[in-house]
Amino acid sequence: MAKSERLNAGRTVGHTLIKRHRGTGILTYWDLYLIMVPGVLYFIVFKYLPMSGIIIAFQDYSVFAGISGSEWVGLQHFKAMVHDSEFYIIFRNTLLISLYKLVWGFPGPIILAILLNEIRLVFFKKTVQTLAYLPHFLSWVVLGGILFNGLSPATGVVNGILVFLGIEPIFFLADPNWFRSVLVVSDIWKEVGWGAIIYMAALAGIDPQLYEAAVIDGANKWKQIWHITLPSLASTIIILLVLRLGHVMDVGFEQIFVLYNPLVYSVGDVIETYVYRVGITQADFSFSTAVGLFKSFVGLILVIMANKLANKMGQNGVW
Repeated sequence: MAKSERLNAGRTVGHTLIKRHRGTGILTYWDLYLIMVPGVLYFIVFKYLPMSGIIIAFQDYSVFAGISGSEWVGLQHFKAMVHDSEFYIIFRNTLLISLYKLVWGFPGPIILAILLNEIRLVFFKKTVQTLAYLPHFLSWVVLGGILFNGLSPATGVVNGILVFLGIEPIFFLADPNWFRSVLVVSDIWKEVGWGAIIYMAALAGIDPQLYEAAVIDGANKWKQIWHITLPSLASTIIILLVLRLGHVMDVGFEQIFVLYNPLVYSVGDVIETYVYRVGITQADFSFSTAVGLFKSFVGLILVIMANKLANKMGQNGVW
């Protein structure tokens, strides 16, 4: 048999074995593949199929004419977006609020996870975990009511303490100087406990012998955290940071929609609330879709840049 024939025969046998192995794997782990079906269907139905509607950003969309009957206008809505002075104010608000949440909110779960990891009293640890997780399961409608009552200038607990200290009451939710701070602090309060779960899982995987060796070498708790805990969490932190940058333009529609009012539009109006007003209340679907597409494009660019930066730093990125 010639050498080329032997090579072809080997490739044929190899392909046959691979196909059999794949078929056997699917049949063997059919239950695991079945569990994947709801998640896959969710992303197909709610994430990928709606992407077909992006085309109306390039049309003068009419509900009565539909996508197929609407006039094609190209980049007209994007040009209108660029020349809209209100859009730049909204874009600035979105970036600032997102930056504040990233700078102050991203380290929060890491710090909480490290603190909980150092607690040795199990009952106290579980109690703190439960109280920290609880706000995540409450909607912003409920939390908004709590904030309205707690920050009320007349009957709120916070202003009651300020008056007791001799400070004038502050209308936090109607003062442009305070509104962004309320957004950032309330978002941290709601999500810090839930975000700490991933880091606590990563902390559970650290070899205890590393801490034992550090104690023998005379390292105190701060040095153990700096030289063992944080380096062990580095890969998890990088991956979550890359994913977080992909949502840097997603400030949180529900939170702002519940809390803001016309008095703070200048500092609290963001792309998501702007798209809602233009697209839903004014029925300008094409323009609002163009704004939303621009927001997604910025998020994509940030994810790619952050992932490349993570790889250059020697860490494992998302891909």
